[in-house]
Amino acid sequence: MRRRHREPPWGRVAVSVTEIEIFDLDAMELSELDAQGREPADRPWIPTVQELEEELAKARYRSRYGKVLRNTAFSLLVVAAAAVLIAVLLLPVLKIDGTSMTQTLQDGDIVVALSNSSFKTGDVIAFYYNNRILIKRVIASAGDWVDIDGDGNVYVNGESLEEPYIAEKALGKCDIELPCQVPDGKCFVMGDHRATSVDSRSSAVGCISDSGVVGRIVFRIWPLDGLGLIN
Repeated sequence: MRRRHREPPWGRVAVSVTEIEIFDLDAMELSELDAQGREPADRPWIPTVQELEEELAKARYRSRYGKVLRNTAFSLLVVAAAAVLIAVLLLPVLKIDGTSMTQTLQDGDIVVALSNSSFKTGDVIAFYYNNRILIKRVIASAGDWVDIDGDGNVYVNGESLEEPYIAEKALGKCDIELPCQVPDGKCFVMGDHRATSVDSRSSAVGCISDSGVVGRIVFRIWPLDGLGLIN
């Protein structure tokens, strides 16, 4: 059955209800047609408040993490620089090379010296000699007279020197004229292993200048079973 359209009396063409409905649907937004409430594809994305808060929290965390990392790196750099300065200027760390100080110190021991400290007879010191650092024991100071007999007994100013730190006495490599007086600003040193030590008894070394002393050996840090003060 065909639908007939009646023309209105004012001469305009009538439009069917069906055509009006189709016209209205084309003009409606896509969101009104979507049963799931999805937005049109061409509409710009606008973040929600929750998404903005999450992004802000992430940015703050990255900022705090970077700041902590920079502060940590700076602190480690300062500590390392301070440790180097202390090791070089105040507490030089030295490794024993050789056997001239046995039994007190063994080859391979690692010790700490105290710089710019005073020393006296009986102290173990480190000093410069021919671009090397040697470690010996102070036997006499400036102005003292030193003598050594054939059995290795040491006399300072005519008195026998008590030496509980040596295992065996010996004259050793001695080619200086005895007795001898220690010059001003110098000290007379000997190794505890008297038979093999090359020290002030040899004219090649002689008395040591006080200005060439690196420091007084005060502590052994290696090996662990020998950890402790040096006497």
